[in-house]
Amino acid sequence: MKPAAPGRALLCALGLALWLGCARGLQRSSGSHDWKKLIMVHHWPATVCKSTEHGCREPPDYWTIHGLWADKADMCNRSWPFKLDEIKDLMPDMKMYWPDLLHPSPNSSFLWKHEWEKHGTCVAQLEALGSERKYFGKALDLYRALALNSMLQKLGVVPSGGNYYQVSDIKDALSSLYGVPPKIQCLPPEQGEEVQLLGQIELCFTKDLQLRGCAEPGRPGAPAGGAGGAGLAQDLQVCKDGPVLYPPPP
Repeated sequence: MKPAAPGRALLCALGLALWLGCARGLQRSSGSHDWKKLIMVHHWPATVCKSTEHGCREPPDYWTIHGLWADKADMCNRSWPFKLDEIKDLMPDMKMYWPDLLHPSPNSSFLWKHEWEKHGTCVAQLEALGSERKYFGKALDLYRALALNSMLQKLGVVPSGGNYYQVSDIKDALSSLYGVPPKIQCLPPEQGEEVQLLGQIELCFTKDLQLRGCAEPGRPGAPAGGAGGAGLAQDLQVCKDGPVLYPPPP
């Protein structure tokens, strides 16, 4: 049998490569990287620090950013590394509003690296979030626009060591302000404690950055909207109906 002509062999190899590329593309688009909503995740430092074995040093007395996540995807592009230099101009706001509560360091880069590699590389398919600088910058913009700290104060929901709130009251009040229901997560009571602790509040967006309800279909059965990242608040769960304590900073 005559060997295949070089040109024909090349075409066959090219065809096979294209077919494999298309197959991989289909797998990516229909697999774990296919997401439908963005989740802006705020957490309450006093509760996050209580949920860890070693606590935190001087946690902020205001809600801070945990992350900006896609509802399904994570670790979408392992070849897109985090580079601290790309967000140098954001550093003052990052340190204030997006601190690493559990891994203190001069630049808090442990948490930011984790959030970019796990979540940022997925939502970067959107033009508005299409680079590391855009991702962190837009997350800060959304945090400021939502102004959760001010909204809770406006509602009279403030940290207290003795007064309990009803989870449904907080959820209904925030829904009335934002026009969409949030997802509220708590740290369940430990042995000897009577009530759950307010820990995390998620507000969700469409891909064109319009607010939408967090309870609308996303990932069935996902615990607490994917709560837990870089060791943060791994034990948080969707709050049970009933009383909740909003703990003051230590």
